[in-house]
Amino acid sequence: MATFEKGILGGFSGKVGNVVGARWRGKNVMRSLPQRGNYTATAKQEEQRLKFKTVIGFLSPIVDVLNSYYGSAQGDKSRANLATSYHLKNAVLSTPTGAVMEYAKVVISKGDLRGIDGGTVAAAAEQTLNFGWQDNSGQGKATATDAFMVVVYAPELNLFYTNIAVATRDATTATVTLPNFMASFEVEVWVSFSKPETNLAAISTYMGAITVL
Repeated sequence: MATFEKGILGGFSGKVGNVVGARWRGKNVMRSLPQRGNYTATAKQEEQRLKFKTVIGFLSPIVDVLNSYYGSAQGDKSRANLATSYHLKNAVLSTPTGAVMEYAKVVISKGDLRGIDGGTVAAAAEQTLNFGWQDNSGQGKATATDAFMVVVYAPELNLFYTNIAVATRDATTATVTLPNFMASFEVEVWVSFSKPETNLAAISTYMGAITVL
């Protein structure tokens, strides 16, 4: 293994030719590719690979949300890296037919901001979701102008809808209109609050599954 600090493009991650670049303990490192043999992964290793693939596939479309509102970066680990680690350990389940996400354990945002109290969601005509909550401004770091965030996922379509500034905390109600193609599909819903122009957010709340009208 070799370390390097400068190069034509600086540090790199991934495979280039017969070497692999990565970050290790704060340094750029290069390693030669291992020689392939007749190695066969164990059942446990295959299970872990499938879980990792499932988590990455699920989180990738909302990586911008995660990198903005999932806690605080730690050293070389981005917010999205931390989110991936959490979901791999806590929110993916192996089943006889493959790995699946446990939506109730999914966390879209994470932080010290006060979350939603008394949250409700109901489907209405023309692909709309109506939300309600209590105004808990003044509790902890919560303020009236905190932004209400909505993330919706349609498992059958493998598609997300996100809106990070639907309304303010003191509004206590909000309406989101989903894309037409989500009509009649069951969707998973998460909500949270964030403080505008900062990375401060609340721990997201899972609102459950609901069928879009």
